[in-house]
Amino acid sequence: MGLQRPVEPFHRPYAGPEPPSPARRPKRLLAVLVAVAAFAGAAVAVFLIVPGEDEAGTDRAAVTPRGSEPQTPSSVPSSEPAQQMVRALPSPCGTVSEGTVAKAIPKARKLESANSTLTTCTYTSTGSAFRWLRVETRLYTAANTATPVRDAESYYDAQWAQAHEAPLARTIALERQGGVGDEAYRWFKADEGQPTVVGQVTARVRNAVFTVSYSEQAPAKGEQAERERACLAKATAAAREVFTALNDF
Repeated sequence: MGLQRPVEPFHRPYAGPEPPSPARRPKRLLAVLVAVAAFAGAAVAVFLIVPGEDEAGTDRAAVTPRGSEPQTPSSVPSSEPAQQMVRALPSPCGTVSEGTVAKAIPKARKLESANSTLTTCTYTSTGSAFRWLRVETRLYTAANTATPVRDAESYYDAQWAQAHEAPLARTIALERQGGVGDEAYRWFKADEGQPTVVGQVTARVRNAVFTVSYSEQAPAKGEQAERERACLAKATAAAREVFTALNDF
């Protein structure tokens, strides 16, 4: 048996990495395009949900609930539209008719004062210092406050609270009054310092508050309660005319 030839090692020649298959390149490109499209869609979505104006052109910030943002006195809250406000006060002695005044104070003398937010008119009797009719009206305007109606409500509430704790008057009757303004109350009281009784009606008309008071002499305590109906009737008759006059302003 002859000698076998030794097996020589096999040396494989070097070959570089094979280029990617042509079929794989479109898939990568498609993936890139999909990512770009997704990013663009997200950007559009973010733009659409940013607060801005709606289709009617109303700024969404303008319909934020009242009190959530500071307001300036020159602006009127959306819940207190200007067209529903009492725009100005009528003349101080121009709200109650001459006939109504004559029934309460025959041959009355009048004294009045006025500015843009407060007017007073007092009718006095020539025969008695204790007999008089007084009308006082306060106005809260958008030029002075951002919340004219709320300020009028606060003033009305303060008057109602003070009526329960009046130190110089003895309350005979105090109750809510309907049919005069947005809210009203009537008060019949006796003055502790002099022999008079007073029938009073205080009412609020949106951003205005007015008080009508009628006073007459009542020398004896037993006569004071008897005058309640008559005094309040005269004050209420005048208050209804003030309410009507304010609706025209």
